Amino acid sequence: MENSWADQWDYSNPDPAGGGDKGGKNGGGGGASKYGKKVGEGLGKTKVVASKGLQKVKAGSSVGLRWIKDKYHKTTHKN
Repeated sequence: MENSWADQWDYSNPDPAGGGDKGGKNGGGGGASKYGKKVGEGLGKTKVVASKGLQKVKAGSSVGLRWIKDKYHKTTHKN
């Protein structure tokens, strides 16, 4: 069964394929939850950084468009 990218990274369902126990040692799943928690923390930090970056881009674009508008206004409305 082929999973989408979102299904592969969805930690709310640890086994989206539903394969069950693969015959490995019992009780050895502690590492996956530890790394899943770290990945979740990293994604939270990434979201914060991306949000700040987007705010800077938005502010820069706004200033740039205002500058262009002012230049256009000055050239078309000379007194």
